[in-house]
Amino acid sequence: MKVLIAEDEPVSRRVLESFLRKWGYDVLVTCDGSEAWEIFQKPDPPNLIISDWMMPDMDGLELCRKIRGIERSGYTYFIILTAKGRKEDVIQGFQAGADDFLVKPFDKEEMKYRIRIGERIIRLEQQILHLATTDSLTGVLIRRAFMERIEAEIHRSDRENAPFSLIFSDIDFFKKINDNYGHQVGDIVLQKFSGELTKSARPYDFVGRYGGEEFVVCLPGVDKVQCRVVAERMRKRVEEMKVMLPGGSQSVRITASFGAASLSMESKENADSLIKRADEAMYRAKLEGRNRVCMASGN
Repeated sequence: MKVLIAEDEPVSRRVLESFLRKWGYDVLVTCDGSEAWEIFQKPDPPNLIISDWMMPDMDGLELCRKIRGIERSGYTYFIILTAKGRKEDVIQGFQAGADDFLVKPFDKEEMKYRIRIGERIIRLEQQILHLATTDSLTGVLIRRAFMERIEAEIHRSDRENAPFSLIFSDIDFFKKINDNYGHQVGDIVLQKFSGELTKSARPYDFVGRYGGEEFVVCLPGVDKVQCRVVAERMRKRVEEMKVMLPGGSQSVRITASFGAASLSMESKENADSLIKRADEAMYRAKLEGRNRVCMASGN
């Protein structure tokens, strides 16, 4: 876990860093609130901050207020270090949004376990968020969570003038699998299918279950040429996949149809339009014989 230190006093800063690294944390060190605020606004900011109260330029309470004033996925646990121990000071800190206090000079073991409390709260929040945003059967994003994320990725691609692609996929003749083998086998097929899509994607791509046997793969930074290559790789992996039935004596094979679309930067395309083009391309793949990749019109 990343921990950000904001401390202007050199000795205290070095002591904090030494303890945290010894306890196994990934530590970022800053000398004041302004520097800490700059780091926090970068991608993948730390979830836990230990900040001195009194610092030049921006103090710990102002830093805490600014962090509480922005929206971000994931909670930031904020511990304030201070020489102030009066009740009214503690109340002022809590009003600013602090989660905990440590009075200087702090005890090493007390700090260790207060940080552990913050870590448990962060982990619990991450678990709850995971359960709320992932499909219980396949483990990929549910439709709502996927749509929220794709909107954010499209805005980022627009800002950075970067390519962005999307693959829409659907298992061929899935109803026959349920009719012939039952819904238990159908669920196994869905799990195996979504697993192959995930394994074919990069760590920073993401997969969502759009509905039933339809899945969507989001590919940030991928243009239309690369998108076709990825979609074809996924199609082939699915075609070669063997799904063992319960008992292990029988197996079934499946194929899937894929529609791929790349973001049109010139037209300022939105998520709904991109998904619609990918969906239409997938439908065309079905009409042309299934088990194939079709690129969307406009690509």
